[in-house]
Amino acid sequence: MKMKLAEIAKAINAQNDIEQWKDVEVTSVSFDSRHLDQGSLFVPLQGVQDGHQYVPSAFTNGAVASLWASDHEITDQTHPLLVVNDPLAALQELGKYYLHKINPIVVAVTGSNGKTTTKDMIASILSTQFNVTKTYANFNNEIGVPVTLLNMESNTEAVVVEMGMDRFGQLDFLSKLVNPDIAVITMIGEAHIEFFGTRDKIADAKMEIAHGLKEDGTLVFNGDEPLLEERVKDLTQRQMRFGRQLSNNLYATSVHDEPRQLSFTVNEWPDEEFTIPMVGEYNINNALAAMEVGKILHITPAHMKQALANVELTENRAEWVKGKNGEQILSDVYNSNPTAAKEVLKTIAETPVDGRRIAVLGDMLELGDAAPKLHASLAEEIDHQKIASVYLVGEQMKNLKDKLIQEGYPAEDIHHYAASDLQQLIADLTATLTGEDIVLLKASHGIHLEEVLTALKAE
Repeated sequence: MKMKLAEIAKAINAQNDIEQWKDVEVTSVSFDSRHLDQGSLFVPLQGVQDGHQYVPSAFTNGAVASLWASDHEITDQTHPLLVVNDPLAALQELGKYYLHKINPIVVAVTGSNGKTTTKDMIASILSTQFNVTKTYANFNNEIGVPVTLLNMESNTEAVVVEMGMDRFGQLDFLSKLVNPDIAVITMIGEAHIEFFGTRDKIADAKMEIAHGLKEDGTLVFNGDEPLLEERVKDLTQRQMRFGRQLSNNLYATSVHDEPRQLSFTVNEWPDEEFTIPMVGEYNINNALAAMEVGKILHITPAHMKQALANVELTENRAEWVKGKNGEQILSDVYNSNPTAAKEVLKTIAETPVDGRRIAVLGDMLELGDAAPKLHASLAEEIDHQKIASVYLVGEQMKNLKDKLIQEGYPAEDIHHYAASDLQQLIADLTATLTGEDIVLLKASHGIHLEEVLTALKAE
């Protein structure tokens, strides 16, 4: 990003005269006054605290201008301020303006599981032939999406935008903000079922990603999901399906699950074998979604093969880490829901090991009234013959503990901790783990198992 303050003021309809600062150049945007680059435009957001109180420190740390809400008294006359009704709305409007100015191909990605991994895979594939920007970390909401757009370099040819959702209308807004050329839905699960009640309603909300889809755009979606098939019938845009069923446009014809990677072939290019540096067959669908996007944009299968084999994945998404005792840790601590947890439990249960397989599972959040039943349902994938012991964290995981005991899993191999007892969990794991063991860490981010990962992993 590189814009003069005069251009920004015009784009967001700033209410004050900035003539004396019109030639100030802005090279980035930030809403965190502690972490910004020299040349930043600071955006004071209203949250638990009012971001306006951090404007002075933003200027101290390198900001060259700041937005300012019109209902706040201006106390700083020495720095460039752009007065607007709502700084967040102005940020969004500026993001949309800059997107139109750069005019890249826009790929929007959502889904109950796999959207971050799919985003990373799409970006890797497209990067073989385009200059690509992708959503950083989990910047996937009303704040993160415009920040992603404004972080594009002027030579960006394609932007891959991850879109999260926890209520109706959110994807409608984000989709209309970016007007994607290609929209991707990875799958429908139980994430956020607390707010939606049923998977049908989750599917309704996910379909909002098509509300801003260009008329000549394409919806790429999981064709194995009947809830999506029911909802695409009235769409006029092109539709491309991926999945495991033969009725899809792109499907896997063979899958080889190896200790640290997956290899597979697909119907479209039967003589090519593709590899991803990940475990868990559920990641095949993420790769297929990315490949379908690549196919639409005329990426060669040779480039796709190279890109998938070397994909750079966002941190804390199903990555193997070596522990201090030599144990292998499968860390998936950023988020969790029943579908994802069951899939990764299947993976760990089939991973070769000389020692023990140990599962550390934390509460899955935002499941509402269904939480007790859904936590207990994880017992379907926990066999004592394959997973030697389980360490459970959080109030809801008591339901899984009770279910496991009911089904005959030895009580002495089930360990339960309050979410506030992570230090005890760390101590207990450290005392028992050996270099021959495999450990799974899986929980919603609110349980903070990343603290356990930090304590266990080798320096």
